[in-house]
Amino acid sequence: MKLDFAPFWGTDLYDGEPATIHPSLNAHMPSTQSDAPKPLPRNVKLLGIVSLMNDIASEMIYPLMPQFLISVLGGNKFYLGLIEGFADSVASLLKLWSGAASDRMKQRKRLVILGYSMATLARPLLGIVAAPWQMFAVRIFDRVGKGIRSSPRDALIAESTPPEMRGRAFGFHRAMDHLGAAIGPLLATLFLLVWPDQLRWLFLIALLPGLLVMALLFFGLREKPVTRESAAPFTLSLKPFDYRFRLYLLALVIFTLGNSSDAFLLVRAGELGVPTEMLPLLWGAFHVVKSCGSMLAGRAADTVGSRPLILIGWAIYAVIYLAFAWIVNAWQVWIAFLFYGLFYALTEPAEKKLVTELVGIENKGLAFGWFNAAIGIASLPSSILFGWLYQQFGALVAFGCGSTLAAVAFVLLSSIRLKADS
Repeated sequence: MKLDFAPFWGTDLYDGEPATIHPSLNAHMPSTQSDAPKPLPRNVKLLGIVSLMNDIASEMIYPLMPQFLISVLGGNKFYLGLIEGFADSVASLLKLWSGAASDRMKQRKRLVILGYSMATLARPLLGIVAAPWQMFAVRIFDRVGKGIRSSPRDALIAESTPPEMRGRAFGFHRAMDHLGAAIGPLLATLFLLVWPDQLRWLFLIALLPGLLVMALLFFGLREKPVTRESAAPFTLSLKPFDYRFRLYLLALVIFTLGNSSDAFLLVRAGELGVPTEMLPLLWGAFHVVKSCGSMLAGRAADTVGSRPLILIGWAIYAVIYLAFAWIVNAWQVWIAFLFYGLFYALTEPAEKKLVTELVGIENKGLAFGWFNAAIGIASLPSSILFGWLYQQFGALVAFGCGSTLAAVAFVLLSSIRLKADS
């Protein structure tokens, strides 16, 4: 029996974008349509629900992993940086391959399903690990899945959405992602209040939301059928893109060198007196801000443009990272985390929309692949460097380094001349 989600999701599937207007100009053109916003396309809504459920599963686990590694498995901050750095780098570098492969194959759905399947299988394995190296292996497997799915998924969202709605589409997707990341820690907190010290069982039951994700993707996701002749040639080169996109990638690399894994913020929260059982609740509140803010910021990116939001977000990041070094009380951690969520809300939808503004109609998968790879290139040295600085010299040096690099990236992104600026 074949299940059809069309009555719920709708059947619209965007076929392409106008070839006569560059996407970077669309956000600056006056609207000639009704004030009522168009509904988001079917794929965008479905992928939003998928991200909601996937992050419920993953964020039941993530805020507890640093304490689990250090307190239960006997690891340390440097090992945490090594694990998270390698995991993020593997994921981001695979996003380059998967984006280019999806352009060539025109089978983005298959890669999306494969990537989410790997994550679904990886999470319960954390419930049986007994040593830091085993946790390392499980995290790598989980991040391989993320690397395979992310660029094809982002390209599907872009292809399913008219240019003038892409900020809202990416904002909706990030909002649902972060809503799941708020619900997951809340469920974890409730679980641990009822069954204290049962972290391994919590990791095991994270399988259940992942199974629902697989059902939604398999039966509900659609992509535009294409002939093999229309598929783009496989390439990992930057040649299809101009200098503006390359400078944007450089700015992302510099910023990411100072943007280490958020796991260190959870370690910092623990040092300042936030109890372990409250860390999931702190993480959940952080994601509520990200979720609500992403919806608003996505719409703003369609009206005021993507770059201003990114610049504001990076400026907030520089200030907040210094704040994490200076604060001394647990209640201050909560305030810092909420402002840190605002940084994410402003930048995540805008950064992806800026990709679509700087590249042409073709090679969207490759463009998102390079976008994610640029972040991945810097993720490994970022987390390892931060972990080493934190371990050897303390919070002020580590967080101060991140703040300084954010300021450098701010200046570089400001210097890029967009076509709309001409």
